[in-house]
Parts: sequence; C-alpha cells; structure tokens
Amino acid sequence: MQSFLQYRSFGRHAQDQYERDKRRAEALERGNAEQGSSTQGDAETLGHRASSIDNFSPDSRDAEKGELPSNGSDQNEGGEGEDMERNHTLATIKSSQSFGTRMGHALSGIEVRQLSKELTRTRTKRAKSNTTNEKEERETVFVVGYESDQDPMNPHNWPYSTRILSTVMIAAIGFIVGFASSVDSAALTQAAADFGVSEVVESLATGLFLIGFGFGALFAGPISETVGRNPVYIVTMAIYMIWIMASALAPNIGAQLVFRFLAGFFGSTPLTCAGGSISDLWNPMERVYAFPVFANAAFMGPIFGPVVGGFVGQSSLVSWRWTEWITLIISGLILTLVLLFQPETFAPILLKWKAAHLRKITGDERFVAPNEIRADTFWRRLLHALYRPFLLTVQEPIVVLFALYLTVVYIILFTFLDGYTYIFGDTYGFSEGITGLSFIGIGIGLCLASLLVPLIHRWAKRDLAIAQEKYGPDAKLPPEKRLWFAMFGAPAVPISLFWMGWTNYSSISPWSGLVASVVFGYGILCIFISSYQYIIDSYEMYAASALASLTLIRYVAAGGMTVVGIPFYENLGVHWTLTILGAISALMVPVPYAFYRFGPKIRSWSKYAASSEE
Repeated sequence: MQSFLQYRSFGRHAQDQYERDKRRAEALERGNAEQGSSTQGDAETLGHRASSIDNFSPDSRDAEKGELPSNGSDQNEGGEGEDMERNHTLATIKSSQSFGTRMGHALSGIEVRQLSKELTRTRTKRAKSNTTNEKEERETVFVVGYESDQDPMNPHNWPYSTRILSTVMIAAIGFIVGFASSVDSAALTQAAADFGVSEVVESLATGLFLIGFGFGALFAGPISETVGRNPVYIVTMAIYMIWIMASALAPNIGAQLVFRFLAGFFGSTPLTCAGGSISDLWNPMERVYAFPVFANAAFMGPIFGPVVGGFVGQSSLVSWRWTEWITLIISGLILTLVLLFQPETFAPILLKWKAAHLRKITGDERFVAPNEIRADTFWRRLLHALYRPFLLTVQEPIVVLFALYLTVVYIILFTFLDGYTYIFGDTYGFSEGITGLSFIGIGIGLCLASLLVPLIHRWAKRDLAIAQEKYGPDAKLPPEKRLWFAMFGAPAVPISLFWMGWTNYSSISPWSGLVASVVFGYGILCIFISSYQYIIDSYEMYAASALASLTLIRYVAAGGMTVVGIPFYENLGVHWTLTILGAISALMVPVPYAFYRFGPKIRSWSKYAASSEE
C-alpha cells in the first residue's frame, strides 16, 4: 500500500519537475532563436562534450555492485552557478535536434550517455520509437538521477518522522525473527515429551532455525538489490509465517525440524537487508544514532523469546505449540504495519520509478535509471553473491577476525538458551517461567550500551571535522573510528562470564549472576554495533557480501552449539562451561584495539576493502 502511494507520489514530483524544466527550456529556446547564429560556436563545444562519452562502458567494480557511475545527484551541488552553466548548455543545443533531445539535456539531475553497442544490446527492448534518428535512439540515453541534493524523492531528505517510522518497522522485523529463533527453546522439555525424543534432539529445532538464518542471508541481499527492499521484506516474511504456522502444526519431530529450518531460511532477510535499508535512509553521521535502534531490536528478540516461552512451557492451560502461535500472531501484526506504512528506500528502484514516469510524461523511451542499463544479469549477480562471501572469508583477514569475534558472541548468547536452565534453574530452583525472566538482565545491558550513543556521536563529529580539514570536504569518517563501541564493550564479555561462572553457587545470591548478565548484554551490543559498522565502512560496495559471510558463519556455528550446549553443561558443569567460554572470548578482546591501531595498514593489503586516506 505504502509503496503504491509512494509510486504515485513520485509521478507527481516527476511531472512537477518536468513542467518547471520545460518552461525554462522553452524560454531559453526563444532566447536562442533571437540570438541567431551567435551560438554556433558554442553548439560545436556541446557536440564535442557529447562525443567524449561515446565509448562509455561501466567499470567492472561498478558492474558487480549492480550500478553504474552517475553524477545525476551531484551535478546540482554547485547551486546557482551550476544552473547558469546548464542554461548556457541548453542555449547552445543545435536547433536541428528534436525538442525531446533538448529536454533530455534540460532536465535537472539527468546525465546524457552514449552507450557502447555491447551495452546497448543488454538494454530492455522498447516498443516505442519516437525519433527519426535510429542510431541516437539505440545508443543515446538520459540516465535519471535525483533533481538535486534537496530532492524530496531522495530518502535522505524525507521528513524525520517518515525515516524514524521506517527504521522502527525494519527493527520490528528484526525483533520478531530473533524472537522466533529462541522462543521454543524455553519449552524444550514439553516439546521433547510430546514427540517422544530427547531434549538434545528437540534442541535441533532451535539449531536448524539458526542455520537456516545463515544460509538464507546469502540470497536475500542480491534479490533486494534487484526488486527493492520492500518486496523482499514482505514476501519473505509472509513465507516465513507459513513455516512458523507449519511448525505449530508439526505432527512429528522430523516435520518440525524441516519447518523450523525453512522458517529460519526465509526469516533471515533483516539480517542482510537491514543495514542497507538504514544506509538508504540515514547519512553516515546519522547512522550513529539509527543503527543502534536496529541492533537493540535484533538482540531483544532472542532475549524476550525465552521470557514468553518459559511461561508457555510451564503453563497447564496451553500447549508448548503456543510458542509458535504467539510468534505467528506478532509476525502478522508487524507484517500488516509494514504493508501499510513501510516505504521503499532502495535508491536504484526509486530512480527506476522516476524514469518510468518520465518515459510516460515525455513519450521518450530514452529515459532510463542507472540499474536499467547494467551489463550483468540478475542470475550473474546472484552467483557472485553466493561465492563472494566464501571468497572474502578465505582471503580477507578483516572478515575472518570479525566473523570469529561475532561467532564467539553468538555461541555464548544462544548457548544460554539451554544454559540458563542449569545456571538458574538447577542451582537456584527457578521455574521455567522465572528462568525465562532471567534473560531480561541481558536486555537491560543492551539498553545500557545505548547510553554510549551520544558520546560516540560527539566524537564521530569531531573526527569527521578533523578528516575534512585534513583531506577536504569530501573526506569520510575512517572505519576505525567506528570501533569505539567495541573498545568500550569488549572486556565486558569475558568479565561477565567469569563472574557468572565463578559465583554460580546456591550459597551466593542469584542476583550476582543476574548482574553479570547485564554486563554481558552491554558487551555484546557494543561488539555487534562496531563490527557491522566497521565492515560496512571498510568494504563499501562489497559490504553486503562481507556481512553475508559474517551472518553465515556465526549462525551456523551458533546453531551447532545450541545442540551441543546441553551435553556441555551436563558433562562439564556450569563453572567449567562458562570459564571455557570466558577464556575464548578473552582471546578475542584485543581484536577491536588491534584494528583501531593497525586497521589502515590491514585494509591496504586487502583487494576488496576501501583503502585509508591516512
């Protein structure tokens, strides 16, 4: 619904822009007629300008990314001076050219390109032919961009209320799929008894959901870059809900495991697309505030899943299957809100809409969006997206180390789904419901980590100002400046695990372990925020592949450890299990500090990472 209304709104904006520029073009054409032949020399200059791009072909890096270089949104940055230059250019167009061609030059935010024959053949064949010059129709195109830096069609210029609502919708999707991943773990005993299997076997329902997360993330990214964010969110969430319903109706353990894997596979979309959606809406400085909103929601989901599941599991009024029904109901409410209120944010799709409207308004089929003249096919991009994460995992030390770091964090987090039964249930005699409530401590820690956001934002503004003073106004914030969160939070994870493990005795108050869980929640959110933002800033056009690699590795490992967790706690006990996990996490503590110090050098060795300006 919202996308439909948004599409119609784009049509009105395109019509308004066309009318404004048409009046200007007609006024300048009248002035051109009065000037007569005095503009002949300038026209030759324009012809030289057009011929200089005759052999344009996309750079291979841009083709793999799925977009071509375009200055459509930049050519209006010069303000009044740039408008004068455009008016002068229009005034020098040869009078023998059609009015449609002159309008292609006159419209703001339009870049005139002449495609190579090979690239021209890849364009979608148009049914109409409105010019008498067949060669120009075949090779010359008007690449559509935003009208200016203040274009209201650009998501970065939308009202704060719209962008905040969109971010909350994306965060809500992240919350519910995270909730679904853990909610059934708290009713493990009842589900295992119902199916007549051991609790270790039943824990596969959680483990396979997480593994499905990892593999589904490989597909969501490239599809969203072809059809847009909204269709992927809506379609995959609808299919995920079908498998959640099937899990609630599963007649046996085999069916449940298959349905849970498929639910995880289709529920993985926000893990891959959310970072891109937030980047669509907010500039790098604004993301210091915006990204923690999603990060909090993504972690709150797995935390609140056991809170609800614990009370469902111990209830004599409802079956354990209500863990799935509750998930389905909440998912349906969120999907409804997304359908009604979530706009499309992906710039290439928005520009494709604008190009379609301009073709309709002008009757000229040469108006195209950048992604409509791309040389690679969807299947080729999908193939690249599938193998590049594995390539980055093998070749990129940045990806390897951050993947290991997040894998350790997720192994600990999801091992707690089984471990809290031993940590609080067996030691202190907590019921299933109260054991689930114990996860709230981690949630409080997540909120505490968010208190760092204003401080980090102030430092980021300071560092950006220094970079722009040193390298010019186009300088960006170095990726290493994104590591402040992790440097503040990294030591908290091993400290919390040692604290919780070494004080887990019935003679010591359970509040000791609960406070330790607050410290753990604080640490994991700090690490997550820094890791994602560092990868996005470091890999830029390859960020989706790098994040897919991180997602695959950490969720497959976490899914496996969820199954191993029960025998781990039973055979080693709480003290040794948490000590081992704490020791492993302690080995990873130096990672953010090392990258803060040596990051520019490490990125200079990388084939895919952006090089430092320092």
